[in-house]
Amino acid sequence: MDKFNIAIDGPAGAGKSTAARLVAQRLGFIYVDTGAMYRAVTWKALSLGLRPDQTDAIAAMADSMELEILPGANGQIVLVDGRDVTEEIRSAAVTSNVSAVSQIPEVRARLVGMQKRMADEKGVVMDGRDIGTQVLPNAEVKVFLTASVKARAARRFEEIKLKQPNITLEQVEQDQAERDRMDQEREVSPLRRASDAVLLDATELNPEQVAERILEISRASSGKGA
Repeated sequence: MDKFNIAIDGPAGAGKSTAARLVAQRLGFIYVDTGAMYRAVTWKALSLGLRPDQTDAIAAMADSMELEILPGANGQIVLVDGRDVTEEIRSAAVTSNVSAVSQIPEVRARLVGMQKRMADEKGVVMDGRDIGTQVLPNAEVKVFLTASVKARAARRFEEIKLKQPNITLEQVEQDQAERDRMDQEREVSPLRRASDAVLLDATELNPEQVAERILEISRASSGKGA
């Protein structure tokens, strides 16, 4: 089978990462979670005591840090300067600050360059917020995955409630809505659906069903897929 690239965009909590990982496994492609890359930069900035508004310092840090994305049993492993931070980048502090850090133009420029190089040889399933519009505008398959705010908040709540026992579903829903606003209104590469992306609403679908729909879209859009 000829290799091709799949771009999956959508708001936080829509299930992009899980679906992209399943699709990549089915096709034998490489999975790239671009959100994890921005989380890695955010994690390092916070670990150095930098605030998101210290844009020049964060830009310089992002330019000099060593960031590696490696295949892992559960999708990918994220290394920052040789340290495995795969779990640490999912902290509440990183989640609260990643949207602001991801708006810094120099940070986006460096990470987008890395992402484009990852996809040069095809056979990549990449998810994020600007993959179909900015990173891989020529991807053979583009999907915009969404779900209701309530559904996305419920999924996120299930993921984090053991690690953050004091958090409430209502708080997660408020955080989700604010994250949506920041992603959609940011000046650099805002979240939006590419004109040629297929809209997929996952509100009533489980991860396996979402993955199967993306594979069906791949077959219909490009005559390819498993």
